[in-house]
Amino acid sequence: MRWIWIDRFVEFEPGVQARAVKNISLAEEHLHDHYPGFPVMPGSLMIEGMAQTGGILLGQTSNFEKIVILAKVPDVTFHSWACPGDSLIYTARLLDARDEGGTVEVKAHIGERLVAEAEILFAHLDQTDPEFGAIDQKDFVFSSSLMSVMDVGLAGDGISSSGG
Repeated sequence: MRWIWIDRFVEFEPGVQARAVKNISLAEEHLHDHYPGFPVMPGSLMIEGMAQTGGILLGQTSNFEKIVILAKVPDVTFHSWACPGDSLIYTARLLDARDEGGTVEVKAHIGERLVAEAEILFAHLDQTDPEFGAIDQKDFVFSSSLMSVMDVGLAGDGISSSGG
């Protein structure tokens, strides 16, 4: 099963930056145990949401022709928490894009409050590697198929939320 930790993109500037929203709901099963009596979004899931936002930004630079995987999170700082009812806004800025991968800087905010910030490194898988065929590609999150369910700036009726 694939887990998606962003709900939609609210801004997408190809090759530069992206902003995505994650609405936190008490209906999410993991919040019932983390922590009992004070449910908060686990930091690891915030990192995954930040990585999904940044990974899609990086993947788009090659029109998703390269398989993007999370390679390393060399720096992450948590400043606050996110609770049910909060809307996390992930803002990813592309720092570097190369043939072998790339780097993004991502910040998570709730309103003006900085919740977390991270630097995330991604690698590109070599599709010519003989082992590549053994990989089930439907499990990759950083692909163009995810973009199709998160049309930037469209309301539920398919009309631009900016009125155009």
